[in-house]
Amino acid sequence: MADERTFVIVGASLTGAKAAETLRADGFTGRIILIGEETERPYERPPLSKDHLHGKEGAREKAFVHEPGWYAEHDVDLRLATRVTHLNPATHVLVLDGVDELRYDRLLLATGSRVRTLDVPGHDLHGVRYLRTLDESDALLEHLRTAANVVVIGAGWIGLETAAAARHHGANVTVVEQASLPLRQVLGDEVAAVFRDLHEAHGVTFRFGTGVASFGGTGALSSVVLTDGTELPADVAVVGIGIQPNTELAVDGGLAVDNGVLVSANLATSAPDVYAAGDVVNLDHPLLGRRVRVEHWANALNGGKAAGKALLGSEEVVYDRVPYFFSDQYDLGMEYSGFAVPGEYDTVVFRGDPAVRDGKAPEFIAFWVKDGRVLAGMNANVWDVTDPIQALVRAGYKGTAVDLAKLADPDVPLDQLLG
Repeated sequence: MADERTFVIVGASLTGAKAAETLRADGFTGRIILIGEETERPYERPPLSKDHLHGKEGAREKAFVHEPGWYAEHDVDLRLATRVTHLNPATHVLVLDGVDELRYDRLLLATGSRVRTLDVPGHDLHGVRYLRTLDESDALLEHLRTAANVVVIGAGWIGLETAAAARHHGANVTVVEQASLPLRQVLGDEVAAVFRDLHEAHGVTFRFGTGVASFGGTGALSSVVLTDGTELPADVAVVGIGIQPNTELAVDGGLAVDNGVLVSANLATSAPDVYAAGDVVNLDHPLLGRRVRVEHWANALNGGKAAGKALLGSEEVVYDRVPYFFSDQYDLGMEYSGFAVPGEYDTVVFRGDPAVRDGKAPEFIAFWVKDGRVLAGMNANVWDVTDPIQALVRAGYKGTAVDLAKLADPDVPLDQLLG
């Protein structure tokens, strides 16, 4: 008997595409409608600030989740350049572009997030750029190829990866950051200092403890004026001050929202037959024992797969993945697994020397530890250790402590620390 149900996915993103893929792979034969506001088919975001922004050949095409014909071949109704303007969970109805009604049996919100903007004088000058979409990455790449002076506002992951790309293209780069170190709110002082030293070794200038007062120029950007009065020459200014979840549709539908759409461990929202996944979700994380909103690629990838199974009604869906992200900057590649908030851990244990020497990126693993329990681990230029690091994190969050001397000893295999 044919399945006559309609599953609608709002958000033609990595999350949405993987949910659709999972539905078909797990045997769903009903109707799948995948709706997105952009004109491009679903793509992954990491290349936008990494390989594509460096101008690597083929990087743009590799960003797409599926080949162009995949959606038709798998009977997925992909509707691009379409905005969902209203959600009525009581009637299971969506309104598209303010006009067309669409009824669903089950709904996945994968609406993602958008950049936080900087509203200061001159913010609309040509040359003030953001980086979130493929089109924005295309435009920024062309600008970086000719820019002499680039100012990056915000020393988070996007800001630092953009700074590295700008140096790759030969620009003079200044990073403006209100904190005292890059990535300080994510990594804490001990590891944040490594990234400061790495970028300084590659010629980046940091301006810490200040912000942007205005952008200068007539028609096109020519300078960035800081709150301390400094005026920096700039052909391009890239604003990377964080993102915020796109919760408007959820709010319109009366769903529970607090720094994202609130979902349970099986990605169910407060409305019947409505699920959510990806950047937009504030998850009741069963391993971490707290609500978290994770804004990284792995969460979009794995959350989409889990959401597909949840839409099918699987009772076994428990989304308890260890948070994971990665970054590539110059000759440093890193992977981070876990969740450690600065101020909520006792110490950082290093396995290897984290110092940047003679401009060369170090090889080390850092562990964030509380009461002997590993809360997070980051491997820098040390590979094939993600699985044992995540095992340590899982054990740590379940209450298992490890010997810190052995944790720091490179001669002790990581997979032996748990006995």
